Amino acid sequence: MPLLDATGLTKRFGGFVAVDNVDLAVESGEVRSVIGPNGAGKTTLFNLLTGTYEVTSGDIVFDGQEITDTPEYERPYLGISRGYQITNTYESLTVFENLQTAVALFHENYYDMIRSLGSRTAVTERAEELLDELSLADQQAVEASSLSHGNRRRLEIGMALAAEPRLLLLDEPTAGMDASETERTVSLIEDLTDEMAVLLVEHDIEYVMAVSDTITVLERGSVIADGPPASIRQDERVQEAYLGGKADA
Repeated sequence: MPLLDATGLTKRFGGFVAVDNVDLAVESGEVRSVIGPNGAGKTTLFNLLTGTYEVTSGDIVFDGQEITDTPEYERPYLGISRGYQITNTYESLTVFENLQTAVALFHENYYDMIRSLGSRTAVTERAEELLDELSLADQQAVEASSLSHGNRRRLEIGMALAAEPRLLLLDEPTAGMDASETERTVSLIEDLTDEMAVLLVEHDIEYVMAVSDTITVLERGSVIADGPPASIRQDERVQEAYLGGKADA
C-alpha cells in the first residue's frame, strides 16, 4: 500500500475546475515531483493534500487511514508536513530560535508558561540536530530576516522537518536560488528520503529530472503523464504542454 494514496481528487471553485479527477500515489522513501504550466493546478493539489482546501470529490488515504476530511491543523501530527512557496519563518527570531519554536509546537506543550524554550532539553537537542542536517550551524545566531535567500529557504524546510514527517511536501523549494544554493538544497532533499517520502512542486525541469523517482504532469487540472523521468522527457504531450518542444530540439 502506498504511503499516500489519493484517488479521483477534484476541486471546483464555482464553475472552474482547478483539479480534475487526479490520482496520485507516493511510496515511502520516494521523491515524486508534480510539474506543469502555470495554472495547471499544482499548488491547488498540494492544498487538497494538506487540508488547506476542502475536497470537492475524491479520497485521500495516508498510511492506511482515510484523511479526506481531516482538518489541516491535524495533518502534521499524522505525519504530513509542508514547506511553502514563500518563506514562512519568524523574521525577528534567530535561526536556532525558529527551529526551537517549530520543534516545540509539534513535540511539547508550547503554551507552557513555566519553562522557557531554552530550558527544554528535548527541544534544544532536536533543534541542534536540525541545524546540522541543514548545514546552518554557523548561522544559528543570525536573525531569519538577515539570511541569504537560499539559507532562508532551507530554514523553512527545517521548520517543516520539525514535525518529523513521513511525507514532506515542498512547493518550489529552489525558487530564486542560484546554482550553488540549488545544489545544496537538492542534496538535502536526497538525504531526506532515508527517513521520509518527498512530494515536490517545481519549475526547474532539470532539477526535477535529476532528483525525482517519479513525475506527475498536470495540465489544466488533469494528469497528462505519470512515470519515471526518462519516460516523461520523451512523452510528446509533456513536450508540447511543458517542455517546449521535442526532447532533442
